[in-house]
Amino acid sequence: MQFSKKDAIYLQIANFICEQILSKKWQETEKIPSVRELAVTLEVNPNTIVRTYATLEHKGIINKTRGIGFYVDSNAINTIKKIKRQEFINEDLLQLFNKITYLDIDFAELKYLYKS
Repeated sequence: MQFSKKDAIYLQIANFICEQILSKKWQETEKIPSVRELAVTLEVNPNTIVRTYATLEHKGIINKTRGIGFYVDSNAINTIKKIKRQEFINEDLLQLFNKITYLDIDFAELKYLYKS
């Protein structure tokens, strides 16, 4: 995995895990790699994975069974889609609307471009 300087590494790993779930490479209710396994695979410090897993657990994407490991939550796909949709609306869509306004692109032109 190639890391960018834009976001914190643990957030980039969280996005990677969400992509694995959305693409169904990691199925809902399936056990995911242990902290050590994923740290070795991604060549990062285990503490980074601990932080990633804690973030995903807090968001309801994964859950922990004490002494056994982490699992993809049974509703993870819906949770991820809801979170990603809100991020898109708050960040990307807002920037797009601002650019459309600054460049005086009307919605008729935008609709034409979208259709073509």
